[in-house]
Amino acid sequence: MANHKSALKRNRQSLVRKARNSRNKSRVATAVKKVRAAIVESPQDAGELLRKAVSTINKVATKGTLHKRTAARRISRLSRQVYRATRAGEGEASGQAPEPKA
Repeated sequence: MANHKSALKRNRQSLVRKARNSRNKSRVATAVKKVRAAIVESPQDAGELLRKAVSTINKVATKGTLHKRTAARRISRLSRQVYRATRAGEGEASGQAPEPKA
């Protein structure tokens, strides 16, 4: 435990930041989980949830909880998953199999 006045304050600040970062990471995880669930259940709705998840990820990155490149990577991977799911859905709707990418 800290002994100096400044160290006590620093400890209080770190606890507040830890709680804030934990909340923000949880928000991101929940948003991503909702998008991934929508990809499996109804790919048409995944686009709207993706938009909300991207907004959440960007806000958390702006606040400094996530690094900006980490946020960009997560957004990119999630977008790609949604794109592939909707693309596969279009192929099924038209009766054709989606074209595999090399």
